Amino acid sequence: MTRPEFPRSIVSFVQRGERMTVGQERAWDTYWEKMGNDVKSLPEGPLDFSSWFGRSAPVLLEIGSGMGETTSQLVAAAPELNYVAVEVYKPGLAQLLLRAEHLGGLDNLRVLRGDAVDLLTGHIAPASLHGVRIFFPDPWPKKKHHKRRLVQPEFVSLVASRLEPGGVLHLATDWEHYAEQMLEVCSGERLLTNMYDGWAPRPDWRPVTKFEQRAVNEGRVSHDLMFKRNDLT
Repeated sequence: MTRPEFPRSIVSFVQRGERMTVGQERAWDTYWEKMGNDVKSLPEGPLDFSSWFGRSAPVLLEIGSGMGETTSQLVAAAPELNYVAVEVYKPGLAQLLLRAEHLGGLDNLRVLRGDAVDLLTGHIAPASLHGVRIFFPDPWPKKKHHKRRLVQPEFVSLVASRLEPGGVLHLATDWEHYAEQMLEVCSGERLLTNMYDGWAPRPDWRPVTKFEQRAVNEGRVSHDLMFKRNDLT
């Protein structure tokens, strides 16, 4: 498999504590063995998602599922998809499993703990993903930290290479400058075409989280972007 170059000296996420609630511990102990895996523990080569899910279906990858508030609802609303969430924060993944259990969306969900770059580079086959979602990644608002932002040209090129022709990269952020950076970076990727003239209309199906509502209360406007993978090699 061709492995695109990506700078590894800078990480785009913050290491946080891993203390979990009783409910999160139970969800982790109950579902992790079947539904979860650590990116660093994966065997070499592309994941066999059909085998892991026990069925063949379009695979959608969400990068950075946080505490699972949005992800769990999207999983439950799309039983036709094999929905994969990758996140570095263990309590967040445990909370996602707990939320998905309550919503009955466990059959079509699998979770991976680790770095999305490592996952995409080493374990996702080219042109294999139906879609990729990156909702409200860490904005790293200070200018000196902008280099830590996830959405950079090398990363978008990597994501685009893993999308199937017609597959969609959907991004959302409530930080104006980051939204503009996302638009510029994605517009500069030859494998991607903007599905709209600039910003995408906010989809009704994307739930409003408490963090997005806080942004609204603070006067920040959320922007969505949707780019489609071109049929190019």
